[in-house]
Amino acid sequence: MNGINRSKIHPGQSVRIVLKKDQRTGALTEGVVQTILTKSPTHPHGIKVRLQDGQVGRVQEILSSEE
Repeated sequence: MNGINRSKIHPGQSVRIVLKKDQRTGALTEGVVQTILTKSPTHPHGIKVRLQDGQVGRVQEILSSEE
């Protein structure tokens, strides 16, 4: 599942994000959502989130439902 719709992303979910420094290569980082940073209901490049380890990026894949 992609990360374009804010309504499908919740704190506690496992996701794969692309970090700003990895946007050119498309390398994905896996983690658990701590905070949703994007305010709009959708974003074409993915909803921006902060992971529990502090990294910030745009959601590319949703791996699991809310835990």
